[in-house]
Amino acid sequence: MNALSADNRNRAKRTLVLLTLNEIEGIRALQDRIPYDSADQVFVVDGGSTDGTREFFRDHGVRVLDQKSKGRGEAFRMAVREAAHDHILFFSPDGNEDPADIPGLFELLDQGADIAIARRFGPGARNEEDDQVFRWRAWTNRAFTLAANLLWNRGRFVHDTINGFRAFKRSSFARLKVDGPGFVIEFQSSIRAMKLGLDIRELPTHEGARIGGESTAKSLPTGLLFVRYFLREVWLGKSFAKAE
Repeated sequence: MNALSADNRNRAKRTLVLLTLNEIEGIRALQDRIPYDSADQVFVVDGGSTDGTREFFRDHGVRVLDQKSKGRGEAFRMAVREAAHDHILFFSPDGNEDPADIPGLFELLDQGADIAIARRFGPGARNEEDDQVFRWRAWTNRAFTLAANLLWNRGRFVHDTINGFRAFKRSSFARLKVDGPGFVIEFQSSIRAMKLGLDIRELPTHEGARIGGESTAKSLPTGLLFVRYFLREVWLGKSFAKAE
């Protein structure tokens, strides 16, 4: 599963992290489409699945790490601690994220990006709500993204500061000192990367419909958490970079 082709032997080594919580229907549908051979190391960080997700991966020879502390933020931090390589990509096999974009995100890191994000907005991209009249989640995401760009970004405009389908260089992730809980960690990492002037690059993606399961990102609590941490970042400025 992790064997490398001759064309890939000279590039930076890569770790692919799959983040799961009761995603058995999604992983059954996507298993054959995930380009495992684009990475040198693959493992799962599981938040406590009870539907057979962990057993499925173990039966397919994929290492599964069980989170001791819950939440997506802790999953990110745990994955980086366990990753053996410099380029680390996070993928959730729930149907929203297109596994075909995994090699492209890794390639952006190879080209010099500090962070590579699969963007659901902007030219060539598609958001799950694009066919709907009222696109509440998309509008909220765009509002947060615009505010972050206006306040902190001095480089190329970032279209999607919130999507968790992204990759980091290990050294860049370490500089961000992200401490946010849950889904806010992606937004926080984008903001802090802007503050530090890191190279953020994006790959247009087409967000699919969720396959089975249920999203744990409840709109109102998640939105309030984003507001809280946005205001916290306004107050912190760049002081986080000096913290031990």
